[in-house]
Amino acid sequence: MLIVFGRKKSDETAATAGDHPHREGAKNRPTPKRKDQEAARKRPLVQTGGGKGGKSAKAADKAARREQARKMREAMVTGDEKNLPPRDKGPVRRYVRDATDVRFSLGEMLLPLMLAVLVLSLFAGRWATFVFLGVYVLIIVAIIDSVLLWKRTKKQLLARFGEDTNTQGLAMYQVMRTFQMRRTRMPKPMVDRGDSLR
Repeated sequence: MLIVFGRKKSDETAATAGDHPHREGAKNRPTPKRKDQEAARKRPLVQTGGGKGGKSAKAADKAARREQARKMREAMVTGDEKNLPPRDKGPVRRYVRDATDVRFSLGEMLLPLMLAVLVLSLFAGRWATFVFLGVYVLIIVAIIDSVLLWKRTKKQLLARFGEDTNTQGLAMYQVMRTFQMRRTRMPKPMVDRGDSLR
C-alpha cells in the first residue's frame, strides 16, 4: 500500500488565501517579484521635465549657451577680459600675449615658408635637399628664439606679479603663440610691434 505524504489541497489554498493572522515584527505582506521591483526602479537617463515646461527650459538653456559663445567670440577680437575663455583669462596671460605680440618672432614665418618650400621643391631639382635642410635649420632657430623669449618673459612676470606667480603652462602658451602668424592669433593682439609693455 502506497502512502503519499504531503499537504492537503485545502491547506495549500488556505496558505495562499492570505488569511494568516497579523504577527508583530513580521513583514505581513507577500514579497514582490524581482521583475516588479526592477520595473519600479527604472528612471530615464535624462530628466526632461516633460511637456512644454521641459521644452521651454531646454530652449532657454540653448539660447543662453549661444549668447555666451557669441560674447566669447567677440571677446577674442576685442580683448574683453570678462568674457574671454578660462584659458586666456587673467592679467598674467594678457602680459604673456603682449610680450609675444610686441616683437617679431621667426616662428610666425614658418607656415608660409613651408608652403613656399613645398612649391619650390617641385622645381628645385637637386637643390631641393638644401632647401629642406634650410627649413630644418630655421625651425631649430625659431625654437631657440621662443625659448629665449620665454626666459625673458618669465623674469619680467616674476618681477611684475611677484615671485609666487603660478607660471605653470605659460611657457607652452607663449611658444604656441609665437608659431602662429600674427593675424591668425586668438585672442587678437592688443599691442603694436615695438610698443612698450604696460
